[in-house]
Amino acid sequence: MSDWPDARNGNNGDRHGYGSGNAQPEGARVMRHVQRPDGVPRQPSYDDNVYDDLYRDQRAQPGQQHGQQHAQGPGGPEGYDSGYNTGQVYGSPGGPRRGQAPGGPQGPGGPPAPPRPKPPVNWKKRITWGLVTFLALLIVVSVSTYFWADSKLKREVDLSKVIERPAGGKGTNYLIVGSDSRAGMSDEEKKKLHTGSAEGKRTDSMMILHVADDGGNTMVSLPRDSNVTIPSFKGAESGKLYPATGRQTKLNAAYAEDGPELLVRTVEANTGLRIDHYAEIGFGGFAKIVDSVGGVEMNIPKDFKDKWSGADFKKGKQKLSGQEALAFVRTRHAFGSDLERTKNQQKFLSALAHQVATPGTVMNPFKLYPTMGAGLDTLIVDKDMGLFDVASMFWAMKGVTGGDGKSMNMPISGSVGSNLVWDKAKVKQLVEQLNNDETVTVSDN
Repeated sequence: MSDWPDARNGNNGDRHGYGSGNAQPEGARVMRHVQRPDGVPRQPSYDDNVYDDLYRDQRAQPGQQHGQQHAQGPGGPEGYDSGYNTGQVYGSPGGPRRGQAPGGPQGPGGPPAPPRPKPPVNWKKRITWGLVTFLALLIVVSVSTYFWADSKLKREVDLSKVIERPAGGKGTNYLIVGSDSRAGMSDEEKKKLHTGSAEGKRTDSMMILHVADDGGNTMVSLPRDSNVTIPSFKGAESGKLYPATGRQTKLNAAYAEDGPELLVRTVEANTGLRIDHYAEIGFGGFAKIVDSVGGVEMNIPKDFKDKWSGADFKKGKQKLSGQEALAFVRTRHAFGSDLERTKNQQKFLSALAHQVATPGTVMNPFKLYPTMGAGLDTLIVDKDMGLFDVASMFWAMKGVTGGDGKSMNMPISGSVGSNLVWDKAKVKQLVEQLNNDETVTVSDN
């Protein structure tokens, strides 16, 4: 006996919406289409999901009336609305969301929602990070350059071996030496630079540079033919003590006899001025520095030629290459006096220092690093000399030769044979003024 209520028959046997009189559930039945009035938009509802399911089931059965009608799509009979979903997923881009009328939030034909505005650019933050990055990069480059340059210094001179040293005064005293060292030079380079092939090395030029704490800086050239007394000294290699014998000779002979340590000892003993640092550069390094900055412009005061140095110059302004510059500062036979040569050396150092310190060299890494490399590769210094001491020496030398300070020769009173004799009274006054950082008033005439 069926528990279902009796079915009621409507027109044409339509029993949709009513129960069944059978004991078993009814099978799937086809629902008829509903024609909606024209111009009335249909709102999506929960039943759309049911219609979608039925629509897919009927399309899977070829020949069904509703599937065929729906297959006509939007181009079907005018005014036809199947009531089925178009296949778009609600909430997806381009389609209405559930509960929202087609056409956007403002109904059919309404404008789309405005795009989300981009956040404003935080220029202050960008500039800050840019500066931080730049400073970090600058620090890295500076530190790397420092260690690279420091590793090139040849700290070979031990001033602790110098005995009986005078007391120090104010400021810092550098003994700057240009040697005829040919170390590292090929036979072709020796021939090109007219250096010869002599073994060992000798001093070709010597200068005392006083860097003052308070007053102006002073550069004093020491003629290589200066007549000096060789004092007692301890051998740099042997450690043997050699007593003073009163022997007098040219200043450059001290270097040839026992190297930089004996040269420093001889200068200190004959002047009473303590030497704080020692710096030496050879022929090859000097020429490379000049070439690395693209040559140095000089105003040659007169024509001169020297077959020994290879010099052959005409009067006037001209740019000297490394080879020509070396010939210029070495020439002495053409002048008949070592004093004239020291003056030319000071003039050239002034021009070289200004050329190296130009923005075109300092701010151009393609010139700065080759110049530093050329100078540091052949620069020999004492064991206590650091890069800051080298920089201080260079800037002081640049200032002095450029007119900011005093540049002079050691005062001469006469000669003994071919040796130049220092004026002892003037030398004593000069040393006192240097030790006290006073403005030097002593003349070299």
